[in-house]
Amino acid sequence: MGLDDRKLEVLRAIVEDYVATQEPVGSKALVERHQLGVSPATVRNDMAVLEEEGYIRQPHTSAGRVPTDRGYRLFVDRLSRVKPLSPAERRAIERFLVGAVDLDDVVHRTVRLLAQLTRQVAVVQYPSLARSSVRHLELVPISTTRLMLVMIADTGRVEQRLVELPTPATPDDVTDLRRLVNERLGGKKLVETPPLVQALVDEAPPPLSSAMATLATVLLETLVERPEERIALAGTANLARGGLLDFQGSLRPILEALEEEVVLLKLIGEVEPNTLQVRIGDENEIDNLRSTSVVSTGYGPGSTLVGGLGVLGPTRMDYPGTIATVRAVARYVGDVLAQN
Repeated sequence: MGLDDRKLEVLRAIVEDYVATQEPVGSKALVERHQLGVSPATVRNDMAVLEEEGYIRQPHTSAGRVPTDRGYRLFVDRLSRVKPLSPAERRAIERFLVGAVDLDDVVHRTVRLLAQLTRQVAVVQYPSLARSSVRHLELVPISTTRLMLVMIADTGRVEQRLVELPTPATPDDVTDLRRLVNERLGGKKLVETPPLVQALVDEAPPPLSSAMATLATVLLETLVERPEERIALAGTANLARGGLLDFQGSLRPILEALEEEVVLLKLIGEVEPNTLQVRIGDENEIDNLRSTSVVSTGYGPGSTLVGGLGVLGPTRMDYPGTIATVRAVARYVGDVLAQN
């Protein structure tokens, strides 16, 4: 059965009060704190219907009720008026991220900022090389037989490799190699590069062919055989402060789950930019995280997705505020990457 507007309003009031006080909410308190425009008896009847439908429950024999996962889900889907960030919060995000000096700094600032603003555990995926394109390839001569290959991706990620050449190369040789690899690979998605690297070897003029063959091996290691995806985490201390204990009163299962990079990637990966995902309680695939909620989104320059970010906290979280913060931080990180 669908709930009418008044019952939705009662549910919204219960969620807001429970998030604010961490105490079960009674009908008397609802009538006193919220202008519901109806009698306590009507509110009690509405609460009875909400309980019957599985949106709230009574944890003890006290008169108070708390939202269920199903109640939070309805609140998020139907009711949460996303709180706009204050100008001060927006300025703080902008100032905090604009000072970043490189990609590592951007990621670490972002994860600390998310943890501070939401007071939850924050998770940020480093820009994924799998989704990146080659912005520029630089070859730096270290000696006549040794080069440093520097790959700069459009996401700001930088990979460096040493190239040991089979025979000495002149400065002109290095210039030609640099030009050839950038003409062929510049602007290309990393996943598209293997056949292009092979073409470089096939088409290299004879004086450069042995140097190009060696360089191609290192290019493939750099562009294709990527290191594992990396994750940054901050704010685990917020778990204890948030009263987020499982039924045994232990945070250990949650902390153990958060130590697994695969778990973290599952939590925040695969979300498109400008779409936000909220997984509440039992909606989480990972057993040890079923007492938590996760708010996540993708980020990247413009409409390009390069990674995911989000926060994890108790199901009793401030959803409107958390959603607004995750959205805003993702947008600012995208802007910072676009300017780099």
